Amino acid sequence: MSDLGSRLRMAREEKSLTLDELQAITRIQKRYLSAIEEGNFEVMPGKFYTRAFIKQYAEAVDLEPEVLFEEYKNEIPVAYEDDLPEKLTRVQSRNSVSRKTSKIIEFFPKILMAIFFIAIVVLIWYLVTNFLTSNDKNPVDKQNEGINITESNDVSPPDTGEDDEQDQTDSAEQDESENTNDQSEESEEEEEQKITMEGVSGSTTTYEVTNADKYEVTVKATDSGEAWIEVTNNSDKQYASKKIANGESETYDFSEDSEAYIRTGRAMDTEIYVNDEKLELESDATVQNIIIKFNKQQQ
Repeated sequence: MSDLGSRLRMAREEKSLTLDELQAITRIQKRYLSAIEEGNFEVMPGKFYTRAFIKQYAEAVDLEPEVLFEEYKNEIPVAYEDDLPEKLTRVQSRNSVSRKTSKIIEFFPKILMAIFFIAIVVLIWYLVTNFLTSNDKNPVDKQNEGINITESNDVSPPDTGEDDEQDQTDSAEQDESENTNDQSEESEEEEEQKITMEGVSGSTTTYEVTNADKYEVTVKATDSGEAWIEVTNNSDKQYASKKIANGESETYDFSEDSEAYIRTGRAMDTEIYVNDEKLELESDATVQNIIIKFNKQQQ
């Protein structure tokens, strides 16, 4: 057993925690926790995850991770987290948006001038058309001057009120049709899936899913990244514990479960979808725990 492992184990035993209880707290597999205590880092998924798991272990037993990293730096594998590319990507995205906004502002006066010119052309066309139409009608009016037209004494049929009844019937049918359409639209809106973020606690974010017709969760790695993932349900049934990379994705069916737990070792390279709708991760932590609650009582 290494000095670091002994230190962590003593802290765990002082808090009267078993490895099973520590696994439930940290969401790290028991075999990895045992390997940390034994100093057997070769079974870990990688150096990056070794440091991340040690940090989670230390926080769970109220030890300062940075102090341990400095004190036992000769034992802990070195791994560098290069966040610079992500920051550069964000800066480039902002610059791109800024440039697009500048171009829109630059072309805005030209768009206004084009609209104004089109409006003038339409007005001229309208006036010319009315003028020509008026001239076409005038000769006919002059020819009809002096001609007396004798109207025949036509007898109008009696008003039976059937037309009014028919108009009322048509109006009622139209109102009923509009109400039906409104109810149908409201029903479609109510059935639309809704994902609500309940809260963030450290590296753990909780979401609630309502009005869903299925319960599938897809975990995907970005096209140029890789991530270690662990997927379980509310009964600690493990669906996956593996590494995915280069656009690889895994889909899991939680129709029989009320909650889904996803743990990712590199959140910046991980995308999570609920029924094809992407989750916006609220935490900036590298290692994140995602809890998805399926509210099936509102269906």
